[in-house]
Amino acid sequence: MKFKRVATDKETKARAGSITTDHGTIETPIFMPVGTVASVKGVHQRELKNDINPDIILGNTYHLYLRPQTPILEQAGGLHKFMNWDRNILTDSGGYQVYSLSSNRKIKEEGVKFKSHIDGSYHVFTPENVMEIQRKIGADIIMAFDECTPYPCDYNYAKRSMNMTHRWLERCLTHLKKTPLSYDYNQTFFPIVQGSTYKDLRQQSAEYIANAGAEGNAIGGLSVGEPAEEMYAMTEVVCNILPEDKPRYLMGVGTPINILENIALGVDMFDCVMPTRNARNGMLFTAHGSINIKNLKWANDFSPIDEMGITFVDTEYSKAYLRHLFTVNELLGKQIATIHNLGFYLWLTREARKHIIAGDFRAWKEKMVKQMDNRL
Repeated sequence: MKFKRVATDKETKARAGSITTDHGTIETPIFMPVGTVASVKGVHQRELKNDINPDIILGNTYHLYLRPQTPILEQAGGLHKFMNWDRNILTDSGGYQVYSLSSNRKIKEEGVKFKSHIDGSYHVFTPENVMEIQRKIGADIIMAFDECTPYPCDYNYAKRSMNMTHRWLERCLTHLKKTPLSYDYNQTFFPIVQGSTYKDLRQQSAEYIANAGAEGNAIGGLSVGEPAEEMYAMTEVVCNILPEDKPRYLMGVGTPINILENIALGVDMFDCVMPTRNARNGMLFTAHGSINIKNLKWANDFSPIDEMGITFVDTEYSKAYLRHLFTVNELLGKQIATIHNLGFYLWLTREARKHIIAGDFRAWKEKMVKQMDNRL
């Protein structure tokens, strides 16, 4: 993998860059649509490629391990071939899913024993077997196995968890060296900074992760319920330590405003289920604020969904029609809203990149944050 910085904003720490892997170039800042189970929910790969047009999407190790299971993915030739996606893929390590299964898992030094949310069967994730699973899934960028702490989190627990995440990182690195590639392209490994919302722990973890010398680095354990101000404070601490010549990935973030504020702090990569999940509940994001399309006020509004026309759905359908689809619980409504939201998120990060290169990112960001903070 190669990372190149194209421009750095003079008034913030925002960067425009490019990441090149064997599956192509990723222009940063970038939002990665979440394709949890080898599918971005409700979107054909053709629409994903032609209309939303991301350089990279995200798959989920925990879910893919359980279904379709790694032997099926191996038989298919890896996740790219299985889902017919020839661009980049990143897989998370399952640490977040293990965190979210708090009533169905036990964390020990060796790894995590958890109960499947599908059939109640027991499984174990260790740093070693998670590396093997991600080799077999075949993503371009793979993540270290970590523990994601909850919020709020006791300081001593956060410290113990962070230190265990660091020990797990060493085991990941050792095992990766012994585990050959499964397919005919390279994989890049990102370790993950933890430390909850404690500045000293975040500093320690960022220094430890920076010293690991990986080709890129991730920031985990944020966007788990803490106030946005705390998220920004922790991101700033970490970005000040992580090397400038490597990409930085803030996991699981967030709203359009969160993304712009974190770009300003020096983050390059984002993923979040918010644009797709909120779309399925009738919440649309736009450059001028958010829309709850289920509200009665849209019942006879025959204007386009979004006059900016970022994707084809924005001008092909009216707000009134989309509201009608949600009212009658028609699946097409959820699909239209999903394509719109993902298209908007990709437009937002690409527009940020343009303004970083043009040198007026800060003024543009402040205008956009103000506009997007509206309920239409």
